[in-house]
Amino acid sequence: MSSCVKKKKRHHSIIIEYSPHLGINYSFTALLLSRGCSVLLADLALRPEAQKLVDEYSTKTDGRPRAVFLKTDVTDWTQLTRMFTVASEEFSTIDIVCPGAGIYDPHWTNFWHPPGSAKSKDAADSGHYASIDINITHPIRSTQLAISEFLNPAKAKDKVSTTNPKRVIIISSIAGQMSNLATPIYVASKHAMNGFIRSLGALDSTLGIRVNGVAPGVIKTPLWTEHPEKLTFIDADKDEWATPEEVAVAMVRCLEDPTLGGGAILEVGKGQTREVKQLDDPGPSGAGHTVSRLQDNYGEVYGWLGEEGWGKAKAKL
Repeated sequence: MSSCVKKKKRHHSIIIEYSPHLGINYSFTALLLSRGCSVLLADLALRPEAQKLVDEYSTKTDGRPRAVFLKTDVTDWTQLTRMFTVASEEFSTIDIVCPGAGIYDPHWTNFWHPPGSAKSKDAADSGHYASIDINITHPIRSTQLAISEFLNPAKAKDKVSTTNPKRVIIISSIAGQMSNLATPIYVASKHAMNGFIRSLGALDSTLGIRVNGVAPGVIKTPLWTEHPEKLTFIDADKDEWATPEEVAVAMVRCLEDPTLGGGAILEVGKGQTREVKQLDDPGPSGAGHTVSRLQDNYGEVYGWLGEEGWGKAKAKL
């Protein structure tokens, strides 16, 4: 790929939807900015470290990449469309899109806390789960919008082709190959994204649109560290963390490596990155992939199921 990360003359521009894979997307953004890519960050808000990065790269200077923040609710399709409009206005053309937002089955949108129950923010009559809106519907819609933008840019010379390739990079997870009673919607969403990524693989050789994914293992980000209920899965004496920087490097490889091709998914553990095969894959193993106390937490699920009236929404008064 004629990519900014290879320091080609033309700066490429990227949309990254941030929250809350912050550590991964922050590292990816910092790496791309350092290599000459301009980035639009889309999120409800920025954490201090991300805001500092935007401030550092906010000034329009010839020959220097820029970072722009756009407040965005990724579950709102109108705001997703606006994200592409603003990126086009700011950077002229869009080369890479990363639908990076995702959540890890918080109690407020969780299979074991049904819509209408005390801990859930999903309304019993809403007809949808926020977790699925964020983890499945939003990356699918963002990819759809990206393909439309690649095929119909403001300037004809920017139209995607095999000689002017474009990229979509999606953050999946090792959960896309695993199972977990405690977080079934998250696991289902990552299985869904793996299938989605692979299904679009043929676009690369025919249109120049490469859709790839990364499947991080246990990465030390706020997705874990700010959720005490998830940290109980970790045995500090046995388990090891992979780093957001390792995932960011794998994401750049997805943009550049000609041997991968569309539909490829790179799994990232501690000190190890490998391509996940569609069939007969051995599955994740080694440091940074597993948590030792996962099944210890199944007891909490059975405790919830033992509560009187589980799954029965409270009647409206």
